[in-house]
Formats: sequence, structure tokens, C-alpha cells
Amino acid sequence: MKKRLCIKNNKGSILITMLAFTFIFIVLSGGLLGILVQQKKMHLARKIKLSALQIAEAGTNYYKWHLDNSPEDYADGTGQTGCNPCGPYVHDYEDPSGDIIGRFELYITPPPANSTVVKIKSTGWTIDNPNTKRIAGVRYGRPSWARYAALSNSSLRFGAGTTVHGPIHANGGIRFDGIAYNEVTSGLETYNDVDSDACTVSSWGVHTCVAPQDPSPNTQPPLRTDIFASGRRYPVSTIDFNIVSADLYQLQQNAGLKINKSNREGVHIQFLGDTLQYRNVRTTNSCSWTRWEGGQWQTHSTTTGSIVQYQGNWTSANIPDNGIIFVEDNVWIDGTLNSGNFVNVVAAKEPLASATADIWINHNLQYSVKDGTVELGIISQNNILIGLYSDDPIEIDAALLAQKGRVGRNYYPSDCSGTYYKRNTLNFYGSIASNQRYGFSWVCGGVWCSGYGTRNINYDSNLLYTPPPMYPSSGEYTFVSWEELLPGESI
Repeated sequence: MKKRLCIKNNKGSILITMLAFTFIFIVLSGGLLGILVQQKKMHLARKIKLSALQIAEAGTNYYKWHLDNSPEDYADGTGQTGCNPCGPYVHDYEDPSGDIIGRFELYITPPPANSTVVKIKSTGWTIDNPNTKRIAGVRYGRPSWARYAALSNSSLRFGAGTTVHGPIHANGGIRFDGIAYNEVTSGLETYNDVDSDACTVSSWGVHTCVAPQDPSPNTQPPLRTDIFASGRRYPVSTIDFNIVSADLYQLQQNAGLKINKSNREGVHIQFLGDTLQYRNVRTTNSCSWTRWEGGQWQTHSTTTGSIVQYQGNWTSANIPDNGIIFVEDNVWIDGTLNSGNFVNVVAAKEPLASATADIWINHNLQYSVKDGTVELGIISQNNILIGLYSDDPIEIDAALLAQKGRVGRNYYPSDCSGTYYKRNTLNFYGSIASNQRYGFSWVCGGVWCSGYGTRNINYDSNLLYTPPPMYPSSGEYTFVSWEELLPGESI
């Protein structure tokens, strides 16, 4: 028998396999190509959206520059008034070669009466993709004068027993022998400490006499974190107290409640929570004492700041809607303010640029809460003083500003009153700005001899950007917050 040789033919199956693998490759390649195309589209979309946001941020930076040059222009130089918000103002955005590649649209919200914060809403887009827009919302605030726990145009001394929570600045030098929990700054690198018990006459701009006392300026002082818990800096830029004269005129023109001069000693204002009452002061008193000085007896006299008689009855009044109370006379002030009240009390006589008016605080002047929902400003042409017959302890909650004079308590010896010449505790919450040297305590020959022995100065940080209505502010606008907004969303 013959054997048959069988040979299997696989040519057809190989072709089918090749076709299957080719189809799979084409499908995978197409999918991969689709993914690449999709990723490229997504990348381009992200790039367009990022460019739109960068243009929007350029708009906020532009208006920050505009505010630095025109601090009270919220209408982009157009002269528009009474707008809230102001806008829209559209500007081209150019690349370094000068080609216009996008635009931004601005809306500016002016600060309310009790704030220095300007809101800027900027919408940006590219020329090639005008329908893709991003919105940036930025807040810039102009620091008020109440940004310091204590501010002075002259040199200052903080004695032992003083605790300060908040920044301190003096255009002159500062001797600090208490405890400062925030930065202490001076406009001078060195100065002469004129106190009789000065540890070094020639001193660094900010120094302490607490042992081990700071060296003279030929030797760098130590950190002294036991005194200056957050450090000290000197010299730094000074602050011009003369600008307050112009602010007094604006406050007078915008006063919601104006109290005319009494033709007597002044006006007493009492806050009664959400209302107030005021009454003319007819007479006050003073005290005198004699001291052996310079080889002879010297007689001294000073007012005690005490009300002896009134003239007329109390007048009841509401706190004005804009919170500004302008008194064309001396003022005595005390009482309590409730939450929701933002008030600024001004004592100034005519002519505003050269006359002097004083404010006296002899009794507690308090907020019902300390959460930023109530603020009181007290501005005097001359002094803001605590009188001889003052509360002990006494609490004062306010932002105090003495344009020409000082914030403090006069020297009263035991001759004036064996009981009241020394007081124990002053609790202060707010801010102090004093042209002349501020202080509530007196030291004679290195020993406490008059005033409040313990002074607790606590800074109200809410005053930085939400001060009392039309309270003075200065310096450039600083960044407060940034956020991206959705279409139709307000900042």
C-alpha cells in the first residue's frame, strides 16, 4: 500500500490573525489619538482659563496702583460719584510688545463709613476667547491711625506696671520699662532720654532701663524678649499729625449731630446704650499747691476736670445714622455703647486750625461687647484727659486721638486730694494717638507719686480696617483678601 503525505495549509488562518491584530492596533491607535487630542483640547482650555485669571488679577493690580496715587478715587478717574459699586471700567491688556491680548472689566466698591476697605471685582478674558472669563475679587484696606495701641508725635515713656497688647510707635524715642507683647517702633535711631532717672541720657530709639539696662548707642543692645516680646525697630517712617486738621473740617461738614458751643465750660455727653443725652457744663474746679523749688516757694495750679454745676436740663438724642457727633466746645464723656453702634465724637472749636478744645473722661466709658460690632472714636483738638476725681478702677473703650495735646492724666499731688491723687487700676481697650507725650502715671525721683499705678493697655485689632466713621487713616492700601468669584457672585 502507498502512504499518503498530508500537509496542513495554515495560510488562511495566519491572514485572519494578522487582520485581527491590525484591527486591534487601529482601534487602540485611534483611541490613543483621541485621548491625545482630548488632552490637547483640555490643556488649551486650561491655558485659556489661566490666561483669563491672570488678566483679571492684572486688573486688581492696576486698581491698587490707582488707589496708591488717588486714595479716594473709586471711579477710575471718570469723576463718577454716588456709585456703589462704581463701574464697569474696561481696560485693554497688552503683552510686552504692545499687542492687545485681552481685556479686564472692573467694578469698585467704596468703603463704608466705618471701614477703609475697598473691594475690587475684576473680570478678565483673552481677545481670542472672549467667552471664557475668570473673576478675581480682592479687598485692599488703608490702615487707620487706630492701627496702634499707642502712637505719639513725641518721645514716650512706659513705666514699670504697664502692660501693652498691640503695636506701639513714636516719632520720638521710647523708653519702655513694662511689658510689650507686640512690636515697638521709633522714628529715631538715637535720642536723649530727659527723665531724671534715665539709665543713659543718650539712648537707642527704643530702649529699656529694666536691669540689665540697655547700653548707650555705642554698643548694640540685646533682644530683651522679656520686655519686647515681639521685638523693636528703629528708625522707621514717621507719621504726620498735621493731617488731622483737614480731617476735622470734613468731620464738621459731615456731622450727623452737631452740638453748638455752650458759652460756658463745655458739654457733657452720656451714652445710654443705643441713645445718648447731653447737657451744658457751667462751672468746673481746679486745685493749687506750693512747693519749695529753686530756693523759693513756687505755687502751681491745674484744673481737676471735675464738673461743679450744670446749666439747663439734659437733652436726649439718638445716635446719628452716620455716627459722627461734632461738638464745638470742650467735652466730658462717659457711659455705655451697645453692639451695632459705630460712633466718632469730635471736640473742636473755631477756627479749627488754631483753636483748642479738650475732652475729659472721669467715669467708665464702655462697650457692651468687645467683638468688633461696636467702635467709638474720640478726637480732640487738644487734650484727652482723665480728671482728678476719676473712677478706680476705670475702664475706657475707645480710639483716642489728641491732635495738638496729649492723652493722659495731669499730675495731682496729695495737696489736691489725699484720696484721689493716686488711683490703682486703668483698663484700656482700643487705641491711643497723642501728639505730645502720653501717660496716666507720674514718677517723682524714681517713685510712683501720682496717677494710676497699674495700666493695662489692650489693643482693639478690629480698629485696623474698621475704625470709627471718618477716623483718620494714612499710608498705602495693603492687601486684605483674595478670592475667585463665580459669575453673578459679589465680593
